[in-house]
Amino acid sequence: MSEFISENINRIKQRIAEACKVSNRDPNQVKLLLATKTVPAERIKIALNSGQTLIAENKVQELKEKFEYLRDLPHVNHFIGHLQTNKIKDMLKYNVSCIHSVDRIDLAEKLHQRLLKENKTMEVLIQVNTSFEDSKFGASPQQVIGLVQQIATLSTLKIKGLMTIGLLSAEAAQIRKCFRLLKHIQQQIIALEITNVSMEELSMGMSGDLEIAIAEGATIVRVGTAIFGQRPTPDSYYWDENN
Repeated sequence: MSEFISENINRIKQRIAEACKVSNRDPNQVKLLLATKTVPAERIKIALNSGQTLIAENKVQELKEKFEYLRDLPHVNHFIGHLQTNKIKDMLKYNVSCIHSVDRIDLAEKLHQRLLKENKTMEVLIQVNTSFEDSKFGASPQQVIGLVQQIATLSTLKIKGLMTIGLLSAEAAQIRKCFRLLKHIQQQIIALEITNVSMEELSMGMSGDLEIAIAEGATIVRVGTAIFGQRPTPDSYYWDENN
């Protein structure tokens, strides 16, 4: 298993390097985030021991279950799943440094209130539903600028960029349209020069479409299956608010 994961990581890093070369980008501008949903802590440890440092869970329960096992290994925790307001307190126990999935003002306000109580701050990305699919979470593209302006007034939240999940499609042109839209929104927000907002990160692209995402400006690609293998449950499970 160790060799399997290490080889897969090298393969993904090579794909990132080649995509950056094609797009005339510096590979150092693109961070590899390991999406570790359903991945046993032992496998995550192999990836961390091979030099990876950035991991992310979709569910607070999994974050909790794996935390002790991984805590002594140098790494950074992000959170990329749909966050329910009643899970905020729990999530903050596990050294999450950035939430990629802030998509509504009530979540931001409740997160802010909790962070105030704990005297903490949190980096956040605003999740945008660029594919306009009812099954996906994320603010609608038309609402994003207004949402960013509202969240920017909350002192504990540091907006660092945007996140999206591209259309799950075999059509590269349709996937590209999603990523291009996120880049366009980023540029609109940068032009507004909103206090407490930096737009340095674009979290977009996964195992199947990371080349397209990099071509369109991704700074974080979220890769799970291409490193750890196929998951036992469908992706839809991870974006279900009831789980």
